[in-house]
Amino acid sequence: MRVLKIIDGTSVDGPGLRTSIYFAGCSHHCHGCHNPQSWDPASGEEVDIEAILGRIEENDFDVTFSGGDPLYQVEKLTELAKRIKMCGRNIWCYTGYSFEEITNDPKLSAILPYIDVLVDSKFNLDLRDISLRFRGSSNQRIIDVKKSKPGQIVLWQD
Repeated sequence: MRVLKIIDGTSVDGPGLRTSIYFAGCSHHCHGCHNPQSWDPASGEEVDIEAILGRIEENDFDVTFSGGDPLYQVEKLTELAKRIKMCGRNIWCYTGYSFEEITNDPKLSAILPYIDVLVDSKFNLDLRDISLRFRGSSNQRIIDVKKSKPGQIVLWQD
């Protein structure tokens, strides 16, 4: 998997202390993106699933996938998420795709059984709001994936 960085013990990418993994590659190219260097799928370094799992276990925190767009590498990410869930961790995932786009795409939706919370939709600079918790613009939703289904989205409650 192409990884830009792994941050241990962050509290900005979901509740509590988390291990945040920033994946390379994003085709959304949101205007005003805070991480445009993540767009290049060849950036970062190749890291295998076992190394990432070792880091997560060492930290003993829940996990957040960010980027770039982690779903750019959805096949490998799904395998990683499955293994993380086997360890009992909570997983948040940030993506520029909407929940509806994900649920309508068999390739992307394969990850949903392993994601607890999805922060969806592209960052919109015109809707930027620094008072929002865990998201950058008001069009982005924090979705409780376990309680949601196609056509019925349940927002995460802290």
